[in-house]
Amino acid sequence: MTRTETLSESLEDYLETIFLLIREKAVARSRDIAERLKVSRPSVTGALQALAERALVNYEPYGHVTLTPAGEVEAKRVVRRHGVLKDFMVKVLSIGEAEADATACRMEHAVSKNVVDRLVEFAEFVETCPRAGAKWVHGFGYRCQEAAADPSQQSCERCIEQCLTDVKKRKQKGNKTIASATLKDLKPGERGQIERLLGGGPVKRRIADMGVIKGSLVEVVRVAPLGDPIDIKIKGYHLSLRKEEAAGIAVSRLPEK
Repeated sequence: MTRTETLSESLEDYLETIFLLIREKAVARSRDIAERLKVSRPSVTGALQALAERALVNYEPYGHVTLTPAGEVEAKRVVRRHGVLKDFMVKVLSIGEAEADATACRMEHAVSKNVVDRLVEFAEFVETCPRAGAKWVHGFGYRCQEAAADPSQQSCERCIEQCLTDVKKRKQKGNKTIASATLKDLKPGERGQIERLLGGGPVKRRIADMGVIKGSLVEVVRVAPLGDPIDIKIKGYHLSLRKEEAAGIAVSRLPEK
């Protein structure tokens, strides 16, 4: 597919669904795609033929659907946009999961990579900055509710003082608040900040290619029953790492919110 062959919103939805089904069930079938998208089987057949013509999927009638290398790249791009938009609305705007997911579906097709990257950076700032964390999100609005109720801005001064106190307490507690570990040590749902990438190899290059640097947030999504592989999310990307690869990524474990 050339850069000029832009996919329609509908075909992007099909690619995203195929990618998610493969990740969840190891295979994607026409009937599962139809059920997930709430469309008819003939509609699925037509969409798969269109994607196959663009060399994005491998498709044979009555067989499993797989993504070509180009299709996987395109699908990951779509999935990342959706995930970043949903996470931003849930974590930063305090919107419910269902509403955020539905809204992300409508927004994802028109958002550029630059906007997605900036949303990721802002969401990470809000999650980690002591002056822009849970308290600010809890009272989210176009301006702070406490400041709006106090024209003298004394509440702002008290808030800043409290933030400084909280930072000092965190430093004093040290590892009791934020424990150093490797990515292998995190459980599903746990998050951490990257401290450094140990060693080298393709995993380090893959992560570096995404612009990941020290301080980037990483979340463990799921771990296979035998502990291998480990599915992580970082900057909106989903990566599957082997246990030994995850052991080479040093992180600071973040406390649960």
